[in-house]
Amino acid sequence: MARFSRIKACQVMAETGMVPVFYHADPEVAKQVVKACYLGGVRAFEFTNRGDFAHEIFGELNKWAAKECPEMILGIGSIVDAGTASLFLQLGASFVVGPLLNPDIFKVCNRRQVAYIPGCGSVSEIGYAQELGAEVVKVFPAGNVGGPSFVKNVKAPMPWASIMVTGGVEPTEENLTKWFDAGVTCVGMGSNLFPKEVLAAKDWGKITQMCKDALAIIEKAKT
Repeated sequence: MARFSRIKACQVMAETGMVPVFYHADPEVAKQVVKACYLGGVRAFEFTNRGDFAHEIFGELNKWAAKECPEMILGIGSIVDAGTASLFLQLGASFVVGPLLNPDIFKVCNRRQVAYIPGCGSVSEIGYAQELGAEVVKVFPAGNVGGPSFVKNVKAPMPWASIMVTGGVEPTEENLTKWFDAGVTCVGMGSNLFPKEVLAAKDWGKITQMCKDALAIIEKAKT
């Protein structure tokens, strides 16, 4: 069962403005990354379903996070079908993210009052997602479907839209400022927040600092 309601999950995403996106086959590495992000101020984290036995890793990670990072809202990403969504909901996912929009996933998540953030690449998909109950929609791949100008142009006729962008997001002042000036609610950030060399060196303090720096930029951009 999810530890956090969909309203709480979406509120935290909007308040902090950033959701790290990460997968690793080693649960111990995943724990250290989640902890590093937590110490850096992150409160919503998307673990992605991108490897064999990812659900086993997520289950262990979620139980661990409940004790070690009690305010962290842990969700699952890269979900494309309802069956997989159900599996991760059983393991306590507090939100579900996908690269595409699947109406069947809404049925599963809405029934349990868990936020489903579908991937959308057009204005029509965004509107359809909202019709099905999406509190937040994910524009993906954001850098390829039009970048900040796409978000700005969507927000003009649909100012109520809460948009998370993933793909093409970098932890720099120039990049983040463009996205938030365009009107995004939050950004999802993956490999740019977790450089391979930093993970290889197990320099968890570096990840913590990168999170702090990115969140400081976002806070400035939002004011």
